[in-house]
Amino acid sequence: MPTGFISPYLLPILLLLGSNIFMTFAWYGHLKYKEVALPLVVMVSWGIALFEYWLAVPANRWGSAVYSAAELKTMQEVITLIVFAGFSVLYLKQPLGWNHALGFGFIALGAFFIFHKWG
Repeated sequence: MPTGFISPYLLPILLLLGSNIFMTFAWYGHLKYKEVALPLVVMVSWGIALFEYWLAVPANRWGSAVYSAAELKTMQEVITLIVFAGFSVLYLKQPLGWNHALGFGFIALGAFFIFHKWG
């Protein structure tokens, strides 16, 4: 794990946040450009996803020094929902409703149970 000024607990979270921003654009950014040919969209999305991998793989490699694989996956899913919620509202201009908030809340509750140490 790299040493420096960033906590080994915070570094994977920051890297996962960055990777999810890239991946959200790779998967959903093209929805604003439906007139662009699908093969081109796939290739551009694939190129964006390459940068996502340069963040996600180190996040999981270095994060495994302080988090379990289940904890890393749970963080990734919660971060994905947070990034996607912002992306949906700010970029796609698609509002989220109470049902989305409730569903995301249940996922957050599941994350609580992953990180809660029983006994």
